[in-house]
Amino acid sequence: MNQQQWETLVAVVRGETLRPLPTGFIIDSPWLPGWAGHTILDYFTDERLFLEDNLEAIRTFPRAIFLPGFWSEYGMCTEPSAFGAVSVWEPDEFPFARKVLRSAAEVDRLEKPNARKDGLLPFVIKRLQHLEPEIRRAGHEIRFAVARGPLNIASFLMGTTEFLTALKTDPERMHQLLGIATDFLVEWIAWQRECFPSIDGILLLDDIVGFVSRRDCESFALPYLKRVYDTDVTVKFFHNDAPCKACAPLLPDAGINFLNFGVQHTLNEMRAWTGDKITLLGNLPPRDVLAAGTPADVERGVREMLGAVESRARLVASCGGGMPPGVKSANIEAFLATVDAVTG
Repeated sequence: MNQQQWETLVAVVRGETLRPLPTGFIIDSPWLPGWAGHTILDYFTDERLFLEDNLEAIRTFPRAIFLPGFWSEYGMCTEPSAFGAVSVWEPDEFPFARKVLRSAAEVDRLEKPNARKDGLLPFVIKRLQHLEPEIRRAGHEIRFAVARGPLNIASFLMGTTEFLTALKTDPERMHQLLGIATDFLVEWIAWQRECFPSIDGILLLDDIVGFVSRRDCESFALPYLKRVYDTDVTVKFFHNDAPCKACAPLLPDAGINFLNFGVQHTLNEMRAWTGDKITLLGNLPPRDVLAAGTPADVERGVREMLGAVESRARLVASCGGGMPPGVKSANIEAFLATVDAVTG
């Protein structure tokens, strides 16, 4: 992300209304390698392809803010790998982390990883350190520390069904598990910031927050999210494209000021539920319109989305979630052009 884009993002997060409306997309391994003509495994293992693919996206769509920008990640395996999860790799499929805990009782033996040394985390840091000089020569900076959230990590370590069940059957151990995950996340984010002083934002991704009730969110999500976001950065970005109605009113209390959500709710609903305290990133249907539709479908969808909003303050136009696989350049161009035409 270049300086102008960062200043634009900060202005919108602070409540300014800009014309035209900014457009941003979360891009990472589900979309970028396929769009650039590479396998997912090549993207993960070749630093040059990683850099070139990200730079090509930036050059092709200069009006878009790509978030978090040069995302050094290994899919869902990054954080679970630090806890000892086996990472399963296919040539052109998303990697998967196998479970570490076979029962809730095994939480008692779980140790907090070393954020500087364990799993794939050193590879995340080293990739960016190797490439940072070229990223900066291209006019960009590393702006975000990025991690999966505490409930997301817990669900990978135990299995989603097993973790959600244990919230009811063994809540004490689940608090213990979430406490360990959160202690680790605080250190992991701090280490990223130490390595890259240009970081002034946090992106936390945790869809599992959308799977629980309001009461369980208050107990099992809010305290741990608040701890992670309790740091002196300007942009506190959260991704949850599962249903958000139960958790949305609590997100401002967690310190979140920028939210990417899914397609289950409208922009107006999310604005009301968050008390108009959070800048929204969304929310054209990513799969059914942005990926599967034609440019005309995208234009129509963007016009309907923006035409329905009651206010364009605290809004960055996007899709409802990250950029999905299979989105073609023509559809992205249609999205960008339509936002400019409607809000310019």
